Amino acid sequence: MLNKISTLILPLLILIILTWGMVKKQPVYENFIDGAKDGFDVAIKIIPYLVAIIFAVTLFRASGLLEFITAPIASITANIGMPADVLPVVLTRPLSGSAALGLFSELASRLNPDSYTVKLAAIIVGSSETTFYVLSVYFGSVGITKFRYALLTGLIADAAGIIAAVAAARFFF
Repeated sequence: MLNKISTLILPLLILIILTWGMVKKQPVYENFIDGAKDGFDVAIKIIPYLVAIIFAVTLFRASGLLEFITAPIASITANIGMPADVLPVVLTRPLSGSAALGLFSELASRLNPDSYTVKLAAIIVGSSETTFYVLSVYFGSVGITKFRYALLTGLIADAAGIIAAVAAARFFF
């Protein structure tokens, strides 16, 4: 039943939008084209921010700074149920979702996918946000330069997500 509903939901949503636009006497196709043009303009604007964040993450990993940071805190995090192998995922997740997913995939291929470490890393990837990515790309594309409180809120939310992920992993696994 759910499979049939999920197959029909997108065409139904498109039909509802088209019908609503005709009822409201809106030029649906022209509005769609205008939105697509605006989306393309936004995509062009965020390219420099994307390049910068990809460069930063690549530099972070290639320079050895990631390992330099994780080594001293690995013993501390191990005591709370976070193995050292998960730390690179934790540290890169706020910077880039793709980098964190790459590290997670590397971790899952190196270790047993059913291991506590891999399950914890999966929960962390799903329960934290790419805070710096969001701030640099989205805030930068619309010209917001004062994002101090958004940064603080994002980092607090990331910390809460990581703490909750460790608690959930310890409880369930």
